[in-house]
Amino acid sequence: MPKIFELDSHVADLIAAGEVVERPASVVKELVENSIDAGASIVTVEISAGGMTFIRVTDNGCGISPEDVKTAFLRHATSKLRGADGLEAIGTLGFRGEALAAIAAVSRIELLTREHGAKEGVSLSLVAGEIVDFSPAGCPEGTTIIVRDLFFNTPARLKFMKSDRAESSAVASIVLRCAMSRPDVSVRFIKDGKSEYHTPGDSRTDSCIYSLLGREFSEGLLSADTSDEAVTVTGFVSSPDAARGNRSYQFFFVNGRPIKSLTLQAALEQACKNLLPSGRFPSCVLYITTRLGDVDVNVHPAKTEVKFVSDKQVFDGVHYAALGALSDKNIIRNQQSTITNQWSVDEKPPAATYKSEPKFSSNSAGKLGSGNATHDAFKSMQVDEFRKKYGLKGNNTPDAKEDRTVRHTESISDHDHDHNPQISNSEFCSVAIRVIGEALSTYVIVEYESSIWFIDKHAAHERLHFNALKRKGFSPMSQSLITPVICRHGSEEVSILLENTKLLDDLGFLVESFGEDAIAVRRIPAEIDIGDAESVLSEICSQLKHSGTADAAGHDDIFRTIACKAAIKAGKSSSMPELEALASKVMSGEASHCPHGRPVAFEITKLALDKGFQRR
Repeated sequence: MPKIFELDSHVADLIAAGEVVERPASVVKELVENSIDAGASIVTVEISAGGMTFIRVTDNGCGISPEDVKTAFLRHATSKLRGADGLEAIGTLGFRGEALAAIAAVSRIELLTREHGAKEGVSLSLVAGEIVDFSPAGCPEGTTIIVRDLFFNTPARLKFMKSDRAESSAVASIVLRCAMSRPDVSVRFIKDGKSEYHTPGDSRTDSCIYSLLGREFSEGLLSADTSDEAVTVTGFVSSPDAARGNRSYQFFFVNGRPIKSLTLQAALEQACKNLLPSGRFPSCVLYITTRLGDVDVNVHPAKTEVKFVSDKQVFDGVHYAALGALSDKNIIRNQQSTITNQWSVDEKPPAATYKSEPKFSSNSAGKLGSGNATHDAFKSMQVDEFRKKYGLKGNNTPDAKEDRTVRHTESISDHDHDHNPQISNSEFCSVAIRVIGEALSTYVIVEYESSIWFIDKHAAHERLHFNALKRKGFSPMSQSLITPVICRHGSEEVSILLENTKLLDDLGFLVESFGEDAIAVRRIPAEIDIGDAESVLSEICSQLKHSGTADAAGHDDIFRTIACKAAIKAGKSSSMPELEALASKVMSGEASHCPHGRPVAFEITKLALDKGFQRR
């Protein structure tokens, strides 16, 4: 066996640096976190050439005392941890005491720092971790660190660096996440002399997101909020219409720390599963607060991954916060709240009366930017224009044509209720619509204020039936069969179905054993055709095999199957009362997307029609 040697301290430092400093973005992350831990309210990050040649981070934090400046660049030197007990409840972003030492080992560093109230500060220069100058200096209160020529002494690392543009993009992403994690800190990012973004530092999450990600992203967000004794979740989730083709705009923060987590990602996407089509992903900005002892942040050198004492508690917190934000009424309300700063969260816009607030959050209907007087973009549309665009009535309500206007409140005809027994007639707003008819036996055409709406009959009815199936205590109407339907699925499938007769009974099915590889179906849901019974049970069996009976997501898959089969079929004509009942529920906010994520309705405004006919 070769002889074992102790590595030279310089080589050991370079190896340690490789764990912490992967690229310029790693340097920026560590320095910005140190600034935040130092109590800074203003942080400025400047880079050149992707950060390879120049990085400067300036803050107005507490500064470093002259006697501690040299110590700060030693390995495992920190002001944030005193002993092993501190590892059980870490409340700071940095704590390992290795960042400055690692950065210094592979760069040239200049440090200027002055404590608050001190008459003068100090200047320190290091090259490859060695101090070359230490002297008093005049400087502002706080700390400025300049990092030059990253990896100048480790050429092997340089060949792994990407283009300046790619490295700049990585730095921008890191600064954005750090800035978003602390809306109370004003963060400015300057790239190659040009200011990229600047957060106000006013402690408002909405204005912070607006300044970092822009108006379009902000307007597609719904407020999310839930809390219990162990986990609190606040923030925003994107509406279905604002879904993206990737997960790049999913931001999670745990106790103020930006993290990556498959658990939280899964919780969010599970909540959106019935609203988004395949290949589309929700965006979010969610802040999770837990007890410090319930999360372990010491599992990754870059501190981007954490472990939770209870994954389920955190999963449920994110899941239910997202579910509350994504209720159908909140989605519709979001579409009708372009100027929500005209009304408080608890005040409803004129002529838009809601039965109750969502149970998950007292402000989950609030739109991002609500009450944010700092952004002119949220104040550009006048109230009258807003009412006209979104059908919110003021004092001047247009006269409706009585013969064709449907004004539904808490009652509809018995005919409608019998046709759609799964729909609660008391859970929608008072809306005035005029159903013009249906096109292609598929789409309901509705006049609503100054717009024409097209409603997908099948998708809307499917969503309403799906919501009813998920409603606690719902009992579907079923039909008993004079002659049972015999379904042959194979012994394994038959066994699964017979083990879940309680679930099937709740869905409106009554099945019995009919030999080793078959079942007899004696009752089916009222709105499912007899010819579809075998295929529906086959799909239910497949989903039960995959997910098991205790999995709520698996039940959603089953509910989707039932809802799809029970919904009005495209191509089948419907009576006017049926169309009116369905349209009233869609227009009042009971359905926005089908369970598979497709939109239920879309709008063509009078302005768009006038333009098409060159009337304007």
